[in-house]
Amino acid sequence: MTDTTLISLLLGILEGLTEFIPVSSTGHLLLAGHFLGFQSAGKTFEVVIQLGAVLALIILYAGKIVQTVVDLPSDPKARRFAGSVLLAFLPAVVVGVLARDLIKEVLFESPRLIATMLILGGVVLLAVDRMTLRPRYHEADGLPLKVAFGIGLIQCLAMIPGVSRSGATIVGALALGADKRTAAEFSFFLSIPTMAGAFGYDLYKNRDLLDWSAMGEIALGFAAAFVTAMLVARWLLGYVSRKGYAVFGWWRIIVGTVVLAALWAGF
Repeated sequence: MTDTTLISLLLGILEGLTEFIPVSSTGHLLLAGHFLGFQSAGKTFEVVIQLGAVLALIILYAGKIVQTVVDLPSDPKARRFAGSVLLAFLPAVVVGVLARDLIKEVLFESPRLIATMLILGGVVLLAVDRMTLRPRYHEADGLPLKVAFGIGLIQCLAMIPGVSRSGATIVGALALGADKRTAAEFSFFLSIPTMAGAFGYDLYKNRDLLDWSAMGEIALGFAAAFVTAMLVARWLLGYVSRKGYAVFGWWRIIVGTVVLAALWAGF
């Protein structure tokens, strides 16, 4: 196994492990690429392996997605659920299109910013997890539209690398009245259009820069992300229902601190 193949495998596993837990998959990938000296032309590798995680979630929730689509003409609850996901997705579309160049060319190039946001996000996650909240919503398909839109607005904070898309949406959902399992599950559903949209937009914007010459490594990373994301998504809902989010807050703080120390030491 060559060094490039091994790095591709490790980054694919890292993507799958971190995409749906509130620790920032993008932040972890960018930091790993920085310290490993890995950067694919046109970000082809990074863009494609995220699609692996999206497909894992689509397959995992295929039954729910198909049933919702089938019930749209006759079931008001199905229409409200689909509308809530699309409404929550809308702010990310607007902010992502308007701020893409700043995000990709400035913020993505700062490992110190990513590490700092990991630490700050960890502190927020610990604080929210310890609050005595009284959940009002216990089903991902039962959130009011105004709550879903609020979650979507909060999701926009994840445009800053290191914040975490799942972290922002989960914290937002908890603060707006969802229980811990519902917050994670709605974050899952919202991630499907958000990540698919980001994938399509990145693919379009980078179409002249994409490098498909390393198809073996790309396929390996895609497969690793797909399998790992499937396992993590299945495990996460049960875990957070019992244990909450504290472990992810501590993980963020530890990783961010180690990275800042390494950068200070000149690595």
